[in-house]
Amino acid sequence: MGWGKRSILSAAVTVVCAVTVLAAPGTAFAAPAPTPSTSPSPTPSTSPTPPPSKDLEKVREKLDQLYHAAAVATDAYNAAEEKAKQQSAQIVALAKKIDEGQQKLARLQDQAGAAAREQYRTGGIPPTAQFLLSDDPGQVLDGAGLVLQGQRATKSMMSELTTTQQQLQAYADDAAAQWQKLDAERTAKAAAQKKIQQQITAAQKLESELEKKDRERLAKLEDEAALKAQTQWLDTGILKRIHGTASAQGEKAVAFATAQLGKPYVWGAEGPTSYDCSGLTSQAWAAAGRPIPRTSQEQWQQLKHVDIKDMRPGDLIIYFDDASHVAIYVGDGAIIQAPRPGRTVTVAGAGSMPILGVVRPDA
Repeated sequence: MGWGKRSILSAAVTVVCAVTVLAAPGTAFAAPAPTPSTSPSPTPSTSPTPPPSKDLEKVREKLDQLYHAAAVATDAYNAAEEKAKQQSAQIVALAKKIDEGQQKLARLQDQAGAAAREQYRTGGIPPTAQFLLSDDPGQVLDGAGLVLQGQRATKSMMSELTTTQQQLQAYADDAAAQWQKLDAERTAKAAAQKKIQQQITAAQKLESELEKKDRERLAKLEDEAALKAQTQWLDTGILKRIHGTASAQGEKAVAFATAQLGKPYVWGAEGPTSYDCSGLTSQAWAAAGRPIPRTSQEQWQQLKHVDIKDMRPGDLIIYFDDASHVAIYVGDGAIIQAPRPGRTVTVAGAGSMPILGVVRPDA
């Protein structure tokens, strides 16, 4: 595949491709044959074993909606977290400038005070001006030059004093504005966190109300839906048009993502023990030496877009119309992703979800 020894990844990609490419359309996603029952054989009038109930399909759709809403809220939380970090850093920088400005202002005020005290000591006549009272013409000329220099120095000092005071006021105003923004981002984070927890709690409650056999059937429904979408994507012949080779940085990003396989999804997490979707992709590219935006929406907005047929391993695939999910393409029609709460970092089909587009961090 072009990025070294990836035994786990290669095996997983092989499974993804084998299931989707070799399966015959129309039969690949049929429900598994029911386990033989020990109960008496049905009479001719008895209905055969029904497929998964519509109610269970509705549960699957509802879970998709809940986890999608949680993903959207997670992106909002991550965006607020990033902005809060930036604002905190700006406040620290402004505090340093304010401290330096206050020290400079104190020095200038000391200089001005010393000049005022000296003028008072000499009866209101600056020492340089006293030369003008001399009967010696040479001293008068020298004194005139000193007076001019003193006036310029005093004017410069007063100008610097005024400028420093203005800068301090500007820094203070900027810091106050940053504090207000920081407070707003903290509020946004809290609101997003509440929504995330509400959506996940509702999904978990919905799943917990199912019997074990229904939970197992639900898991199969989810897998079948993903495989069906992947097969439909592959049936377009897309893989025949994708021949991109990973860049050196792309190989490093894929290697990093591969090493995270099996680690749990945790919303807001960016490693090293757990990840959310954009936490995984942003850290993969940070490990490759190319920092990228933290959220999937920012990655979609700020990184270069490339056509699907031109994508290569290491590129990021953005999913859903609202760019609420992202995964890293690893080649052969497969991705590595941190899918949702309750799941782990895993290999999946690149076409198993609605693709919004592809972006390239190292364009």
